[in-house]
Amino acid sequence: MLQLVIKKERFVRRLATALIGLWVVTLATSSHSRELELVTLQYPPYEYEEAGQLKGIVVEIIREAFQRMDRPISIKLMPWARAIQKIERGHADAIFTAYKNPHRETFADFSREVLMMQEVSFFVRKESPIQFDGDWGLLQPHPIGGVRKVSYGSLFDAAVKDQRVQFSATASSGEEAVKMLLKQRYEILVSNKYGALHIFKQNKQLDSIRELTPPIQSVPSYLAFSKKRNLAEIRDQFDVVLAAMKKEGIYNQIIKRFFE
Repeated sequence: MLQLVIKKERFVRRLATALIGLWVVTLATSSHSRELELVTLQYPPYEYEEAGQLKGIVVEIIREAFQRMDRPISIKLMPWARAIQKIERGHADAIFTAYKNPHRETFADFSREVLMMQEVSFFVRKESPIQFDGDWGLLQPHPIGGVRKVSYGSLFDAAVKDQRVQFSATASSGEEAVKMLLKQRYEILVSNKYGALHIFKQNKQLDSIRELTPPIQSVPSYLAFSKKRNLAEIRDQFDVVLAAMKKEGIYNQIIKRFFE
């Protein structure tokens, strides 16, 4: 009788082990094929909706990377605060283009590979003799314009505060700021680099302006995965793929296409 009980217990344990193994395999397969939900904001030319279609430099980079990973994704646009909240609560898988800070790192696994460097640059009309080599003194005699209540990075904000530059933030939007530069309301425009280039292109004025180099400041932004979704392994795969895209030149080709 005792032997029968022992045999029964062994059978139950083996059955349980087999069922657990089957569950793990099924779960892994399901996880691999599950569509990942990515969230972001309306932020041209990086990510934006136009005529009902989702477009943007970073959107194309993201799609190319996940296609190489053989991972289906969906991308949803929403207010930035809501997108961050979804990642923090684990209601979405990943967010872009996100700046890294200590608070966000408590609930998100950031890609180690930079998704997009967001540069702040100066722009002048093409015929302008103004030059810039990083010396703020070269700009001091020239009026600079920009958008009201927008920070252009810690370096430029400090230069304004210390009165090392003449800055007048009178435009209500990037589009208006561009038009004011072209109409010579001021001599220099300060702007997010690709944001300005996107507006110049839309107005067919790319040949009418010149970017001063070097950029004022470059701030890295990333793809960040919700820690509650346990996607660190996918984050690591994304890093490898994105690095390969940069090495192959595909990354720069995508950026270049938007300004041809």
